[in-house]
Amino acid sequence: MASLKVLVACECSGTVRTAFRAMGHDAWSADLLPSDDDSPYHIQGDVLKVLDGDWDLVIAHPPCTFLTNAGVRHLKSTISSVNGRTAKVCGVEREKAVIEAVEFFNRFRNCSAPRVAVENPIPHKYAKMFIGEYDQIIQPWQFGHGETKATCLWLKNLPPLQPTEVVIGREHRIHKMSPSSDRAKERSVTYPGIAVAMAAQWGGF
Repeated sequence: MASLKVLVACECSGTVRTAFRAMGHDAWSADLLPSDDDSPYHIQGDVLKVLDGDWDLVIAHPPCTFLTNAGVRHLKSTISSVNGRTAKVCGVEREKAVIEAVEFFNRFRNCSAPRVAVENPIPHKYAKMFIGEYDQIIQPWQFGHGETKATCLWLKNLPPLQPTEVVIGREHRIHKMSPSSDRAKERSVTYPGIAVAMAAQWGGF
């Protein structure tokens, strides 16, 4: 199997990068934050500055805050959040944020790499108008983790991921996470079983 040059965009955990490197690929992660594992194979900075390099495969995890269906209610400035307060970004300002998020998302979908996977939660209908329909929805419980977290994949020249270990657990751990300064970061980490499946199934192309 030939070694691929892989960019894992918007990842600081190193989970996907590590899975690909374990299988012999020249994989790098890139994010504004430093790597959690102090890896020398992490690029800290603006990922767009390295996006159009000579990558064979790009796997991107762009921020979902303004694209996910879970927050669509905040497009109206009069809607309160679950704690009874108005969201920090709502109404017209949130509409602007959606546009910026869409543009960032599409930079990955339309990048020069021959094979691309972009992942995000289920998007709201306004985002979907501009980022297009996803190709697949996967769940952690299909890859050895007894939890639910619907994740959509937009794929270019890649096959859908095939389940590797279906388990019976269906815990809503991510949804039940307590509020904290690291909550968003922790929620965004790719499950190791999914990362290994990506490396095993997409690393052979």
